[in-house]
Amino acid sequence: MTPSERLAELARGENPALILPMPSGFALMGATQFLPGYAMLFAYPEVDHLTDLGEEDRAQYLLDMSRLGQAVREATGCRRINYSILGNLDPFLHAHIWPRYTWEREPLNVSPPTDYPDDERNAPEHRYDPQRHAELQQAIADHLSKLIA
Repeated sequence: MTPSERLAELARGENPALILPMPSGFALMGATQFLPGYAMLFAYPEVDHLTDLGEEDRAQYLLDMSRLGQAVREATGCRRINYSILGNLDPFLHAHIWPRYTWEREPLNVSPPTDYPDDERNAPEHRYDPQRHAELQQAIADHLSKLIA
């Protein structure tokens, strides 16, 4: 699915991973939940880079990213949030919001989340599932809706 198709699906409310629409785009659950509460912020309308946004839109996007991080932290009780904007694999503006936990093992607990082995990150038991993750997704949405009201 192309970035444009993914964004159109989110705009229609047809993606079950959608947490909430936000002023700068869409908050959604990550495809893997090996770190429970992993979320993403897709910019809408579609742009390639953060610097493609004007100053006001850029500030809104970064504010929304921090609000999503705050909502994830409040919903999960994690110890900290890691933020990343990469765009190497999917070349459109999107941010990763990674909750970090005290139960993570060394040395992964101080490494970027992408350092986890692929087979662990993408294990079937960690795949986002609308039913299995509904309570966590709703908790994030509840906290986030208070922050963007």
